[in-house]
Amino acid sequence: MVGNSDVNDVLRKYGAEIENQIQTDSGSGGNYSNAYVTFKEEMAPELTRYEKWCNSLGSVIKINISKGDADKVQRQLEIAHLDVEPWQALTLAVMSFLGFFFLGFMASIAVALINGGTSIAGIFSAFPYLFFVLSVVFSLFLYYYVSGYPKRLANKWRLKASSQMVPAILYLVVYMRHTANLEKAVAFASEHLEPPLSLDFKKVFYDVEIGRFSTIKESLDNYLETWRDYSTEFIESFHLIESSLYEPDEARRIDTLEKSLQVILDGVYDKMLKFTHDVRSPLTNVYMLGVVLPTLGLALLPLASAMIGDYIKWIHILILFNLIVPFLVFYLVDRVLFMRPGGYGETTLLEQNPYYPSYISKKPYFIAFLICFPLIFLGFLPLIFQYTPFPNWFGLQRDYSFTELGLGFLGNDKLFDFRQVADGYAGPFGIGALLLGMFVPLGIALFFSIAYSEKTKLLIKERDRTKQLEDEFNNSLFQLGNRLGNGVPPELVFGKVAESARGLMTEDFFRKVDYNIRQGGMSVDRAIFDKQRGALIDYPSDLIATSMRILIESSKKGLKIAAISLMSISEYVKNIKKITDRLRDLLAEIISDMKSNMTFLAPLLSGIVVGLASMITAILTKLDLGQFSGSTAFGNLENILQIFQVMKMVPPYYLQIIVGIYLIEIIFILTSALVTIDSGDDKLETTNKTGKNLSVGILIYFVIAMVSTLALYFLSAVVLGGLTG
Repeated sequence: MVGNSDVNDVLRKYGAEIENQIQTDSGSGGNYSNAYVTFKEEMAPELTRYEKWCNSLGSVIKINISKGDADKVQRQLEIAHLDVEPWQALTLAVMSFLGFFFLGFMASIAVALINGGTSIAGIFSAFPYLFFVLSVVFSLFLYYYVSGYPKRLANKWRLKASSQMVPAILYLVVYMRHTANLEKAVAFASEHLEPPLSLDFKKVFYDVEIGRFSTIKESLDNYLETWRDYSTEFIESFHLIESSLYEPDEARRIDTLEKSLQVILDGVYDKMLKFTHDVRSPLTNVYMLGVVLPTLGLALLPLASAMIGDYIKWIHILILFNLIVPFLVFYLVDRVLFMRPGGYGETTLLEQNPYYPSYISKKPYFIAFLICFPLIFLGFLPLIFQYTPFPNWFGLQRDYSFTELGLGFLGNDKLFDFRQVADGYAGPFGIGALLLGMFVPLGIALFFSIAYSEKTKLLIKERDRTKQLEDEFNNSLFQLGNRLGNGVPPELVFGKVAESARGLMTEDFFRKVDYNIRQGGMSVDRAIFDKQRGALIDYPSDLIATSMRILIESSKKGLKIAAISLMSISEYVKNIKKITDRLRDLLAEIISDMKSNMTFLAPLLSGIVVGLASMITAILTKLDLGQFSGSTAFGNLENILQIFQVMKMVPPYYLQIIVGIYLIEIIFILTSALVTIDSGDDKLETTNKTGKNLSVGILIYFVIAMVSTLALYFLSAVVLGGLTG
């Protein structure tokens, strides 16, 4: 007989072990078990970095926040699965603002002292106002970005999760058709869905396991409330699935389940239909405010800089057009993307594809660098001659004329046209420097275009093959269902369907599955999903994966049930394809307009602007003002020309580089936006389209800029030749 002391020893021993296993992490709020903390770190490591910043820098001081704002931020934090207090998120934003503000302030003071400010008046007279103003602007932007980060993470999470809502409801419906068990259906969906919606479903189970809720239904209802303001159709579909459990008649239960799938499909279609109408005006504003107006404004800069050269420098134009305007375009585009509802456009996961290593390889960047570096070096050659002793080292002149270079037909002008000033050289103002400078944006754009094309060319081919397979898959699903309904087991059905699909893409897929089963001795599950030899490796489609998973799961309940499930999937594929085609038709006009504006009109306008800048500069630099002194032949022309100070104007060389980089930034931003609008969060498509749009856009810009520059240069030479002759 065991004594009380022995019992107590056993209780203490195993009680300590149990306590260690369920001990909560005090640093994470104490609401979740260690198992969930580990789970969360695995599912979203990038979120934990933000949490660490909030728990460190965001905990320096506690800033009071109103209850309404606190509740709003708390909801965003819960949606994004962030274990952070609302006041910590606000404190992090304030500390980020203050930290960068004081850093910029101290750096400005240091620069002022280095430049010779010894007294208080001297410090402020030498104070680099531009740098300080930029520090303030960036500090405000940093505060805006950090304070809105929980909202951005929550919206990103919801956008990705909502794109998986329709497959999630499909999983639930198909499973509930043969097994009326909500808990097992949710578990089945969580195991086969991709993150992040699968993680949300797993979180539902964790909340029950840790005792936050007593039943799976209570935990689900609490989770569904997070979608109340975002996707009511998802909530309605889930409630219909729950209500099917209380239907006494089997036929009515099946009808209720089918109704839930139709509700989510109709809801997605209605929301995307509304989005296609609402997005037109914002995208037009993005193009007008971010592309057309800045480009037209650039046309006035050469003339304006010649008139007020003391106030407009090339660095100001660089900051305006390469920093501020792209930030504005990014902000406007970001607002547009916040409008996009989820539930449409899924990202195909390609990590298991044999060509995926080429996508993450750094080799394409190295190859692109070797190709493009000579172009960029050639473009920076005028600056190398201007700011380095390079010409002296090799006994070269700092500037050559076209005649000395054997290009006398271009005139006797200087190639770079540097002008001697008190502190060195001004310029370059020559057309030769301008033409060489065009290789800088060309080299930068081609670097990304070559690298992106090399990274994605193999995977894009696989994507196209997969899309073709998906288009043919609907009929194949129907055939699979018929064969299973006739009593053919899953191990034999793939070979028979492959025979009837000769000449189609589906034949290759089904034959590979059949080969793995017959020759490889694999089960149906392994023949399709094996990470080394599974058929899905070559066809990484969410649609095919969903269908095959449902086939495997439903076949465990019987061939008839598997046949009915595949028939349901076939009908689902048919409906979702109709919705997708309709939405793409509605979005086609918007996307084609924006693409043509981005890859044709914007480069065309930018190239013409560069040509106008070169013409204005050529006219002002070629006019010899001395010949008008004391002459009355031209009236007050001499006085008028005195307004323009050529030595203080922005050289077209700098202007052209700024315009080219601005165009590259715009193509990056707008391509990402158009892909997201059309296909959702698709990194592969974004990378591939960015490479293509950069090559098209920058080549058009390069050709138009060079042609317009040469044409207007010769035109100005002819006009000025007649004027001074």
